[in-house]
Amino acid sequence: MMTTNTTKEVKYTFDTMSLHGIACGGANKDNQNDNIVLCLHGWLDNAASFSPLMPYFQQYLPEKHIVAVDWPGHGNSSHKSLDAHYHFIDWVYDLLQLFELNQWQQVDIVAHSMGGMVASAFAAAFPEKVNSLTLIDSIGFISAKTEQTTKQLRDGMLSRYKSSALGRERSGAKKNNYHTSLDSAVKARVSVSDLQYENAKLIVERGIIKEPQGYRWLSDARLRNISPYRLTLKQAQQFIRDIKCPVQLIHGSDGMEFVNSGIQDFGRLFQQFSSVEVKGGHHVHMEQPQKTVHLIKHFLAE
Repeated sequence: MMTTNTTKEVKYTFDTMSLHGIACGGANKDNQNDNIVLCLHGWLDNAASFSPLMPYFQQYLPEKHIVAVDWPGHGNSSHKSLDAHYHFIDWVYDLLQLFELNQWQQVDIVAHSMGGMVASAFAAAFPEKVNSLTLIDSIGFISAKTEQTTKQLRDGMLSRYKSSALGRERSGAKKNNYHTSLDSAVKARVSVSDLQYENAKLIVERGIIKEPQGYRWLSDARLRNISPYRLTLKQAQQFIRDIKCPVQLIHGSDGMEFVNSGIQDFGRLFQQFSSVEVKGGHHVHMEQPQKTVHLIKHFLAE
């Protein structure tokens, strides 16, 4: 495994929050904005999920400036304010703010899981800003049948209420849960995912803080709230039809089942689409970082 890595911390400040992340590379230091590869992680992960790829990005794509950000509520980035929530569409706006702040155009995006869904919606709505899209074990969107709309709203509102200060007070729920050790936190993450221990540790170390009471997760608990609405399948398919840039899917042989069904529901709708299966699970990019970056390099070259 390659160990050379010269990543640095980055921070982008907006009116109401800041996004943090890690970055590396960029042979043309005076014009980094012309050569961006933006990496977007999945739900409850953070920018460290791309750490295993960074040395290979530097080897295979030395001219590119690689940026991996923590989504709001994840890693070191700000939480949304108490009167705001984590709607899927709002993450598209967070991405727009990031692009406008940096005046980025024609960026190559590499996005995993939930990040792939957000990036797909962004590429559809803002085609002038996206040069290419690499999806990692992610294709299309989570959708729901039209007749489920009212139940989705009810469940979402109740979930939001239960996570509020008043809801927690009335239910007697604890505000924070602590782990006694980093190892305990890593094992907890492994138990609810397909992550290998060392890869889980990378994500956990960036997503936890040590306090007198123990180790506390940095991620916003509201991220676990049920969404109050879902796209219908037709709406989701329209987003995909509107993506103009080339799209590559890299999916794990033992990845999420929704990816296999997504290839059937969405694959034929892209204007330019290719798909590669790589041995691994949902976090196949962490398991096979060299292979993943090699595929990205050839995709960008084409």
